[in-house]
Amino acid sequence: MIKRTILIVALVAVVALPFLLRSRQAAPERADVTVVIITPHNEAIRSEFGRGFRQWYHARTGRTVLLDWRVIGGTSDITRFLEAEYIAAFRNYWTGKLGKPWNAEIQAGFTNPKLAADAPPLVREARRAFLDSGVSCGIDLFFGGGSYDFIRQADAGRLVPSQLLRTHPEWFADAVIPQTYSGEVYWDRQGLWFGNVLSTYGILYNRDAIARLGIASPPERWDDLKDPRLVAELGLADPTKSSSIAKAFENLIQQKIQKRLAVLRQAAGNRAARDLEAQAVREGWVTGLQLIQLIGANARYFTDSSQKPPIDVSQGDCAAGIAIDFYGRAQAEVTDERSDGKPRLVFVTPRGGSVASVDPIALLRGAPNREAAEAFIEYTLSMDGQKLWNFKPGTPGGTERFALRRMPLRKDFYAHDEWKPYRSDPDASPFDDEDHLVYRPEWTGGLFREMAFVIRIMCLDTHDELAAAWRELIRAGVPPAALAALGDMSAISYDRMEAIRRTLNSKDKVDEIRLAKTLAAGFREQYRRAGELARENERAGVARPK
Repeated sequence: MIKRTILIVALVAVVALPFLLRSRQAAPERADVTVVIITPHNEAIRSEFGRGFRQWYHARTGRTVLLDWRVIGGTSDITRFLEAEYIAAFRNYWTGKLGKPWNAEIQAGFTNPKLAADAPPLVREARRAFLDSGVSCGIDLFFGGGSYDFIRQADAGRLVPSQLLRTHPEWFADAVIPQTYSGEVYWDRQGLWFGNVLSTYGILYNRDAIARLGIASPPERWDDLKDPRLVAELGLADPTKSSSIAKAFENLIQQKIQKRLAVLRQAAGNRAARDLEAQAVREGWVTGLQLIQLIGANARYFTDSSQKPPIDVSQGDCAAGIAIDFYGRAQAEVTDERSDGKPRLVFVTPRGGSVASVDPIALLRGAPNREAAEAFIEYTLSMDGQKLWNFKPGTPGGTERFALRRMPLRKDFYAHDEWKPYRSDPDASPFDDEDHLVYRPEWTGGLFREMAFVIRIMCLDTHDELAAAWRELIRAGVPPAALAALGDMSAISYDRMEAIRRTLNSKDKVDEIRLAKTLAAGFREQYRRAGELARENERAGVARPK
């Protein structure tokens, strides 16, 4: 009995001890109203905007507010989640309240902004019913991501207009928040979404790792990332999972098109400008993809998270990576300096190779807490909210714990020279940069999803074969014939993208799988052929010198 009692006491102690020793937990926070926000933003942004908005809202209303953050991944994950939630919600509304039948055509059509004139009447009725409804996914706001994702949500009908254009018309002037800048749209004319912070894209590199590789001039242009000495040294994200990295790749292609157009115009003679532009788009598209291919060949990995490469670059696991500006700057800030006092990490925006695009915010259809949600949108665009993006922790109006290191959207923010001592990046002034990329949406904007898809096939799905072929080319001195075989883009040329788009938009998802399999098989074969040509040149001793 004594032994049994001891065993029972010991068992109770093992079970109870963790509960006795755990730290005292704060009681669940209570508030007058809760705003539910789905976001890809990191914990630092969520923390600082949550704190700032609670204070701002209470000062204006006397009420308390709680922000309920929903973090499920990147913007692509959020897009898929919202699509699924609204399908389920509208189906319940359509079949339950309206008593209508449900089928695949209804499911595909009620979010389709481009229904054909001969679409079935019931499908057109479903589209109208959805746009007239208050169908809800239970979430108030979508905060953060790229404008492409918000345009898609707006077209589908999942976003509804905010009152901000009516309550603060003075904000939406060229001197404060221009509607467009350098070809980028900064807010929706119907008030369906608003940019609230700027993002640029560039290269983060580790000085020590670059020196270790014997590279005298660090990478500062997109083309520098194809350097054979960087093989297996680049950290990259999957453009189908990270819209920010997809945007960086689009910027690269846009720069190639613009450079090609400049060359063609110089040698044009009497050729029509329209013909020159069409030629430049097709040729620049190919050279852009060829550069991305070689950057992909130098990749150590492709990750689902755009936050991973900056961390790995800081640790020296990768020499460089492509990053959105604030991830690069933030990582550089928390990484130790070198012994010579210089920063170990450097973030650089390629000259003329990146556009300042926006991270928007939008009100979701059927928002359960609309009044407070609208107030949060107002807060992010007020000067109080804009200061959080770049003011240092502890400064007047600044953040409490984290330096967010991002560029506010409002032009008038940069007119306050007296704020420079409070700013993390006092010399940054994105609207004064004369060497920025001018984005032409008619060139690649309509192919954003398709571009990410073909890059995934060309670089990720076939990465083992691509990297192996690239090593063969490097070993052989990169012979031109082998490089040409490697960079054959005929299967994904600009003219082929329309057919690829139709396949990706097919109602039968098996069509996309078949296309991916076919394209991957083609690239694997050309990578095999490129490696073979490199070996033949090496054996013949006719390789081009490095």
